[in-house]
Amino acid sequence: MLDSYKLKSICNLPFVCHKKINTVGTSNADVPLADPGMYQLDITLRRGQSLAARDRGGTSDPYVKFKIGRKEVFRSKTIHKNLNPVWEEKACILIDHLREPLYIKVFDYDFGLQDDFMGSAFLDLTQLELNRPTDVTLTLKDPHYPDHDLGIILLSVVLTPKEGEPRDVTMLMRKSWKRSSKFQTQSLRLSDQHRKSHLWRGIVSITLIEGRDLKAMDSNGLSDPYVKFRLGHQKYKSKIMPKTLNPQWREQFDFHLYEERGGIIDITAWDKDAGKRDDFIGRCQVDLSSLSREQTHKLELQLEEGEGHLVLLVTLTASATVSISDLSVNSLEDQKEREEILKRYSPLRIFHNLKDVGFLQVKVIRAEGLMAADVTGKSDPFCVVELNNDRLLTHTVYKNLNPEWNKVFTFNVKDIHSVLEVTVYDEDRDRSADFLGKVAIPLLSIQNGEQKAYVLKNKQLTGPTKGVIYLEIDVIFNAVKASLRTLIPKEQKYIEEENRLSKQLLLRNFIRTKHCVMVLVSAAYYLNSCFEWESPPRSLAAFVLFLFVVWNFELYTIPLVLLLLLTWNYFLIISGKDNRQRDTVVEDMLEDEEEDDDKDDKDSEKKGFINKIYAIQEVCVSVQNILDEVASFGERIKNTFNWTVPFLSWLAIVALCVFTVILYFIPLRYIVLVWGINKFTKKLRSPYAIDNNELLDFLSRVPSDVQVVQYQELKPDPSHSPYKRKKNNLG
Repeated sequence: MLDSYKLKSICNLPFVCHKKINTVGTSNADVPLADPGMYQLDITLRRGQSLAARDRGGTSDPYVKFKIGRKEVFRSKTIHKNLNPVWEEKACILIDHLREPLYIKVFDYDFGLQDDFMGSAFLDLTQLELNRPTDVTLTLKDPHYPDHDLGIILLSVVLTPKEGEPRDVTMLMRKSWKRSSKFQTQSLRLSDQHRKSHLWRGIVSITLIEGRDLKAMDSNGLSDPYVKFRLGHQKYKSKIMPKTLNPQWREQFDFHLYEERGGIIDITAWDKDAGKRDDFIGRCQVDLSSLSREQTHKLELQLEEGEGHLVLLVTLTASATVSISDLSVNSLEDQKEREEILKRYSPLRIFHNLKDVGFLQVKVIRAEGLMAADVTGKSDPFCVVELNNDRLLTHTVYKNLNPEWNKVFTFNVKDIHSVLEVTVYDEDRDRSADFLGKVAIPLLSIQNGEQKAYVLKNKQLTGPTKGVIYLEIDVIFNAVKASLRTLIPKEQKYIEEENRLSKQLLLRNFIRTKHCVMVLVSAAYYLNSCFEWESPPRSLAAFVLFLFVVWNFELYTIPLVLLLLLTWNYFLIISGKDNRQRDTVVEDMLEDEEEDDDKDDKDSEKKGFINKIYAIQEVCVSVQNILDEVASFGERIKNTFNWTVPFLSWLAIVALCVFTVILYFIPLRYIVLVWGINKFTKKLRSPYAIDNNELLDFLSRVPSDVQVVQYQELKPDPSHSPYKRKKNNLG
């Protein structure tokens, strides 16, 4: 029986036990806290009552997090626009001691913004009876405002000691891998249907042209429209067109078409509203089964439940070269198939299907030393191989930290500047897959036919995690097609996460932008020192150079100077006088960002920097993104001249040579005349052409300093060498 002291301590906790305490049960207060045995905590999250309103409409979109020892072990679904939500969700958590209380935190979900803190409470696990279901009411409090009434959360809990093999439970891992709400919606639950259907049978190419006479949703009689597309689990969101009822998007993207899935594209139009929920404008659908293949269809779709039309171009084509096979079935080892592939991408077939740039084969052989994600000390790893929006999976190897997959994946390469991403997950039958590690490999850095051990990195690709993965990759491509593809817009990934406000990211982008600006300031100071004759020899040399350049200046000297700069840097690199430096500042900032990411929940609770600027979060996100774009633009120019990606630097040399010759032999008036005629007649010649800037498209392929750090290959432990392993096995 619980004595009066224990009963008093229970009453002092921020919850009230509704279930009558039975004197027959065993309290785990009698169990030593140092007991190394495992406990299973079964929780049923019932409902909330009278929660705090955090949205402007007087409601909230609450969800609940459970944490033990600062590690998130469960996150509930979000209940929209409800202060008395009903969840009825169950969580099964395995814990190895009872010293740490269960920490319950409630948040209000805000799309694209930082979620609002709605209150927290503790549950002291040492005061629970073993093997007894207990109904619990938790009173939510804000540590900064303890007098505020934030409502209550109702739970049912059962604490049981574990003996023998545990059943399917949530493992409290040493490293907390958080999953964003958006990633959870596309969680990697590997049903049989998913395994059968993740090879697509065709490509749906969609060009969103324009909207006509859309419904006005704002007080100024206009809207800020954008469009969402959904085909099965695939999603795409267009850019926002401000203050217009007749938006011109001119965006192109592709979906995969699966035989098993209904060929219906759901389309919804929305009006963007800063600081509140976006307004619904209308919806429509496209039935792909009614469209003929290998033909472009112009569709003018009436919006239902609203006003206006959307104009689309839709093309259905057969699937590109995408396959999964066992290691024994290898396209490039079959001499006949290899010759056919080499012939397909030979220099003689430059103008045959310009979108088909190359062929990629990825052998996913095995992984070693993976992190244990299950309570048994094992994992159920599977591998996801992604190239832009193409995404294929291996089978799952159960209860193994050194899995062997021995699978061969083939992809059609549409852009040689794409990055191959290989991610290892732990399969969980009833919940989202756990992240184990990831590598990102630019296609241009691949060494054909070489089996390599890649050290797995964290989600941000900023540092190593546990384990290595063995891959053998081959890429065959047509260099001319790849060069031409560089000058058209880059393919967008339609599963990228929304940008959210982050103190560390904002600071990192500010410092990166400051570095770019300081380069210009330093150049200005250097130039001014020449005018001030601070160093007479230098000023004299600058003066003579100035006279020579101005007297002999012609327009063709501009690309010629850039060409000479590229050539000078190239000879510096091959002579061993490489002046390129690893940006350790960026690396340090990325590491700090990772550490900050692990404690973001703690910051949500504090009324610090983020909460003080809550009213202007949309503006801050925009500033954060603009700083990133400005910094990336400067870094990409620098990395072009630094030969960070030799293919792109050689392409720049060829382009500058061509421009120099054209400007030398052809008068400027003819060049301007051709440019003007092209611009004026482009709309007449191709009404639905997507506008682009070739220079910006080229620079978008050059990695920024952040991407250079993310794509760096970490050196594996020598013990993981495949050759050493073979030798050891022979020994």
